[in-house]
Amino acid sequence: MTWNAYHRRGEVLSTAIATADARLDGRLPTDLDGVRATFADDLDLLGTLQLRWHTRLSGRIDAALATQPLDLEEAVATAWAGTAADMPGVRAILDGPAADEIGGHAVRVMAGARAKERAMLAAMAGRSSFDDSVGAVAGAAIEERARQLLASGAVGGTARSATTDPGASGLLGRLRAALAA
Repeated sequence: MTWNAYHRRGEVLSTAIATADARLDGRLPTDLDGVRATFADDLDLLGTLQLRWHTRLSGRIDAALATQPLDLEEAVATAWAGTAADMPGVRAILDGPAADEIGGHAVRVMAGARAKERAMLAAMAGRSSFDDSVGAVAGAAIEERARQLLASGAVGGTARSATTDPGASGLLGRLRAALAA
């Protein structure tokens, strides 16, 4: 991929995410200019949206664990809910019928991605290891808690993180968080 193609892909992806967030209909934004030329097919777009979600979620979990080290499960659920608040259109696509509409391979790919995400949630919350078969079940419970937080409005998309709160990073920030709890 050339430098220009890489940047063009990023621009089209950003537009697709913004459009998905505006529409909130759970449909892949394949009607946008540049989507068909930039992504090989619908599965490529769906996989890229899944990767963007996962990247944002992972970063948010890391920040949450740095600022809330005493209740790992709540930190992970709050991070998931905050990411969903930040990316509501992408979450709607990932939860919606997109994989079913693409068919066959997409359904298996997205089911695998969901199971791995849930295993990661459980592992980050200290409920299982990444290789633990119980991880997906424990992660599903954490995801459900996160969805409840999101639905209640308890978590918004602009929650402070270690990257936005300079006093929250590092050992001193973790000690402050522990003492405040």
